[in-house]
Amino acid sequence: MNIEKHDLVHELPEYRDQIHDLKMNDRHFAKLFKEYHELDHNVRGLEQNDSPTTDEHMEELKLKRLHLKDEMFAMLQKA
Repeated sequence: MNIEKHDLVHELPEYRDQIHDLKMNDRHFAKLFKEYHELDHNVRGLEQNDSPTTDEHMEELKLKRLHLKDEMFAMLQKA
């Protein structure tokens, strides 16, 4: 199975510098970034290991990851 990377820099490479700056200077962004990274790691682990989980749980995790990315993307656009 080909597991797609969803780390923020991979998803938004044109914002690489802004991501770094916000992680260093904005505590809220840094918190969201950490939560996003941990959630993405968890989702990828479940997918790679074909770990037993319900479709509903996996969908919930992916939606949460998407909402975090959307919030950070809005912050990046304003930066």
